[in-house]
Amino acid sequence: MLMSEHKEQNEELEVKGENLEEALLNPEENEKVTEPENETIEETEVPEKDEEVPADVEKTEKTEVSDETEEAEEVTEEDLDSQIANLNNEDAAVLLVKKAKHIVHDAEAQMEECKLLLSDDLKDLEAAKESLEKGGMDECEEMLETLGYSGTKEGGEEEEAVVFETKEEVPPVHIRDVSSGKFTGFLLALVFGAATFIGLIYFAASKIGTTLNPNNILSVETYKNLLAGLGSLVGMDNPMVGGAILAIAVLLVMFIVYKIRVSIKAAGNFAFAKEQLKKAEEYAELKGTCKDEMDSIDAHIKDAIETLKNYEVILHEQKGKLKRIHHLEKSDDESADYHAKSLKEMEDTYELIKTIKEFLNTPMSEEGKLSGKSTLFLYRAKNRLDKMIESLY
Repeated sequence: MLMSEHKEQNEELEVKGENLEEALLNPEENEKVTEPENETIEETEVPEKDEEVPADVEKTEKTEVSDETEEAEEVTEEDLDSQIANLNNEDAAVLLVKKAKHIVHDAEAQMEECKLLLSDDLKDLEAAKESLEKGGMDECEEMLETLGYSGTKEGGEEEEAVVFETKEEVPPVHIRDVSSGKFTGFLLALVFGAATFIGLIYFAASKIGTTLNPNNILSVETYKNLLAGLGSLVGMDNPMVGGAILAIAVLLVMFIVYKIRVSIKAAGNFAFAKEQLKKAEEYAELKGTCKDEMDSIDAHIKDAIETLKNYEVILHEQKGKLKRIHHLEKSDDESADYHAKSLKEMEDTYELIKTIKEFLNTPMSEEGKLSGKSTLFLYRAKNRLDKMIESLY
C-alpha cells in the first residue's frame, strides 16, 4: 500500500510540474484550456457569486493588510512630525538623532541575526555533505570504478567550489550626536562682553577728556571719573549710575551674542539631524535588501540539506547493490559481461552522483544573492532523485 501511494504521489507531482511548465511556456494554450473549464463550470450551474466570494475576500484581506501597513507608517511619520512641531530646533534635533540611531541599531541587529542563522545553516550543510560522502557516495564511486563502468572516467579533475560568497558589506553609518553650542556661545559672549567693556571705558575717557596710560589706568580716581562720565549719558554724574550702565551694557551684549550663537547652532543641528535620519533610513533599506537575499539563501540551504540526506539514503542502498554485482558478476577479465539490470543499476548510480556533484560544485550565491545556477541544479538533483525513487516502487 505504501509503495502504491508513494508512486501515485510522484505521478501527481510530475503531472503538476509538467502542467506548470506548459502554462509558463505557452500562455496562449493555457488560456484556451481554461475556456472549456469555464464552460464546464457554467454547465454545472454553480452560482457565480459563490465562486467570486473567495477571490473577493482574498483581495479585500490583502488590501486591508496593505492599507493597515501604510496607515501604520503614516501614523509613525505623523507622530514624529507632530512631536517635532511642538519642539524647538535643539530638542527636535536631539529627537531626530535618537530615531536615526534606533533605525541603524535595528537594521544591524536584524543583519546579525541573519548572519548567525546563515552560519549555522552552512555548518549543517557541510555536515550533510560530509555525511553523504562517507555514507555511500565515495564508496559508490570506487565500486563503479572497480566494476569498470566507463561513465566514471568522463570529465576532468573536480575543483571544490566556494559554497557561499559574501557580498561587499554596506558601509556603516555613524550617527553623531549634536552639540548645543552653549559652550562656544559662552566663550563668544565673554569675548564680546570684554570688547564692549573696553569700548565703553575708552568712550567714557574720550567724553571726559582723559587719556588712559599705564600710570593712571589702575587708579581708583580714574575709574570713578570714567563711570561718572558714563552716568552723564543719562544726566547723572554719578559713578554708581555709570557702573550700572556699564554692567547692563556688557551683560546685554553677552546675552545677545550667546542667544544668537545657540539659535544658529540649533538651526544647523536640526538640518544636520534630518540629514542623518535620511542616511539612516537609506542604510536600513540597503540592510533590508541584504536581509531578504540572505533569507532566500537560508531557505535554499535548508532545502539542499534535506535533499542531501535523501541522496545519502539512496546511495547507501545503491552501494549494497554494486557490491552484490561485484561479488556475483565481476570476473577477472577486463571486459566483464554484466546483466542488463546490473548495468542499469550502475547507470542510475552514476547519474545520481553526477547530478548531486553538479549541485555541490556550484556556489549558492553570487555577490551576496542566491545563484540561479545553484537553484537550477538543486531542482535537477531533486527531480533526478524523485525519478529514482519512483523506479524503486
